[in-house]
Amino acid sequence: MFITLALAPLLHGFIATAEERIQRGRGPSIFQPYRDLWKLLHKEQLTPESASGIFWAAPVIAFTVMLIVPLLIPVLTNYPLPLSDMGDILGGGLILTLGNFMILLAGLDSGQPFGGLGASRAAMLAILAEPTLILVFVGITFLDHAMLPFVANHLLARDPVAYWGPVHVFLVAAFFILLTVETDRLPIHSTIPYEIYMIDEARVLEYSGPLLALLRWASWMKQFILYTIFLNVFLFPWGLATSGHPVDIVMAVVWILVKYAMLGLFMAVIDTAQARLRFYRYQEPLAASFLFAVLAIVAYKV
Repeated sequence: MFITLALAPLLHGFIATAEERIQRGRGPSIFQPYRDLWKLLHKEQLTPESASGIFWAAPVIAFTVMLIVPLLIPVLTNYPLPLSDMGDILGGGLILTLGNFMILLAGLDSGQPFGGLGASRAAMLAILAEPTLILVFVGITFLDHAMLPFVANHLLARDPVAYWGPVHVFLVAAFFILLTVETDRLPIHSTIPYEIYMIDEARVLEYSGPLLALLRWASWMKQFILYTIFLNVFLFPWGLATSGHPVDIVMAVVWILVKYAMLGLFMAVIDTAQARLRFYRYQEPLAASFLFAVLAIVAYKV
């Protein structure tokens, strides 16, 4: 949990800097997200007159759920933590969905047109993305005959047949497309304020001060968590600490920085190189992700 809390802004800063460097710009420091959080936490909190209690509760709930999920997945160690039996991989997915749902409600509760626009678009994406995410998690439970992410990590790390099998390959492809959707890398998103295609930024446009800091920190932690599931459960289940020895922990942290930097750089290249799609074509990549997830389950049954 503390690793996620501390390294999530660093991962976001690295990706933002990499995107600017790829576009031949200088870019901000990779530590700029920490400075932004510090500045927002010390600003005055402003609230729309039309907002209700949901406007205040949503950032706190979204931030809290992002602290729960790291307890259920292999972030730093390949053995379960003391509280990891609180839920399985499906439970973690539902907890992430709860955070998204609260931010969606907050966008509607602000009573502003941009908030409603962003919330409605996010709901349209979620209608296709969330069932696919559940299907991917069901596929991995079929593969390892368990619903705990640590079991999947152990199976894929030690069994080359399962790792290179069609079920796992299809699941990796499906989850990677979902990763671009859930981390705002789908080529229909825009983070430019008052730009017509913005989605997530529109939902939190009325926030400021400490509540905006919580929302941004929660968004960065969600990105870190999804990267963790993709890397440590699906794509690269090696490099985690096998014991609580300090040397193992330090080596695991080094592996985290290397793996996440490589994936972040790859995502920055994709985000920069791909052409912008019109919003109504958002179904195409999500349909491809759903198809890969279905193929994974069919391959398992065959």
